[in-house]
Amino acid sequence: MSKPEFLSFSSAELMPQEEVLEVQRSKQQLQIAIPKETCLQEKRVALTPDSVQLLVDNGHELIVETGAGESAHYRDSDYSEAGAKIVYSHKEAFEADMILKIEPPSLSEIDLMKQNQTLISALQLKTQKKEYFQKIMKKGVTALSFENMQDDEGTIPIVRSMSEIAGSTSILIAAEYLSNANDGKGYMLGGVSGVPPTEVVIIGAGTVGTFAARTALGLGASVKVFDKSLTKLRRLQSMLNNMPIYTCVIQPKILEKALMRCDVAIGAIRSDSGRTPCVVTDEMVRNMKAGSVIVDVSIDQGGCVESSELTSHDQPVFRKYDVIHYCVPNIASRVSRTASFSISNILAPVLLNIAEKGGVDELLYRNKNVRQGLYLYKGNLTNKPIGEWFDLPYTEGDLLF
Repeated sequence: MSKPEFLSFSSAELMPQEEVLEVQRSKQQLQIAIPKETCLQEKRVALTPDSVQLLVDNGHELIVETGAGESAHYRDSDYSEAGAKIVYSHKEAFEADMILKIEPPSLSEIDLMKQNQTLISALQLKTQKKEYFQKIMKKGVTALSFENMQDDEGTIPIVRSMSEIAGSTSILIAAEYLSNANDGKGYMLGGVSGVPPTEVVIIGAGTVGTFAARTALGLGASVKVFDKSLTKLRRLQSMLNNMPIYTCVIQPKILEKALMRCDVAIGAIRSDSGRTPCVVTDEMVRNMKAGSVIVDVSIDQGGCVESSELTSHDQPVFRKYDVIHYCVPNIASRVSRTASFSISNILAPVLLNIAEKGGVDELLYRNKNVRQGLYLYKGNLTNKPIGEWFDLPYTEGDLLF
């Protein structure tokens, strides 16, 4: 039998070797602009002065158009004291390398943009037209929609945050319109000793429905929640720590009886694609008690109540069948300071991460969760649903990275 051969090593090779680490890219200084929102219904701002201070302290340049935070009760002086540069024209605000907005830019604002900018804003696909994408693609823009950007747990933090706000606020809105102050029937939403509690029906057990239920229960109301998914109803009960709450799978006859007895109905159904299913018919609304309140939070997807009609913050309600309807699509703007604070707390770490990784391209390459929000990369459409919906050429974003 032949002797085994042993590999021989030099003394240098047997010594501990230096670990080869990846060369870290140098941090990138960002130039970020916050233009004033031109949509009349939009009162939120993308960054609060505190977040601006954080970014400035990390070496970034912040440009804020005068009056950008006014509707959220932030003054120009709050931003300038935080280190931002205040500009006095809409055009000047769109000259920065990165634009940060709440609403997507209008067609006239796209004209103000320069080549190869980065845009972070909402996309609001259902409100867009083909012309919007054709125009912004010509600018060579890299665009991220924050309502599609995910976190490490796979959730969409801004959508969830705005849904939490909408759910809680919907109950407070209903309380306003039940009171005499808004020509309601003079009920207090909740309950006191010796008086039967107000009855609230919530249709939908997602984030909006869960936070609406939590707020209504906190005020002392009697709450019934309906949803087509038994799993969501179980999860809602678990999240509410088994508080006294009635849950039921949507069945028209049971839902109709609940609506006949209730004082408040909250429409909180969301559709994964297309229009929200209409589960409350005109006949159901007609049989509700006079002076009852409907808050249809689903109105941004068409509404889940047949009698709902789109309203605005200026004229938020109308009466039909002697039932008060509140159908404003952007409820979070009603509490603009809270909503701005929430959005800012989500976007500021993303911006710091962009700088830490060495730029937008590098972060998109390394972070698949942020890449979920990408719909334009240097003028190329990277979103399949947009391409198929508007018949535009597209390349899958993951293939580019």
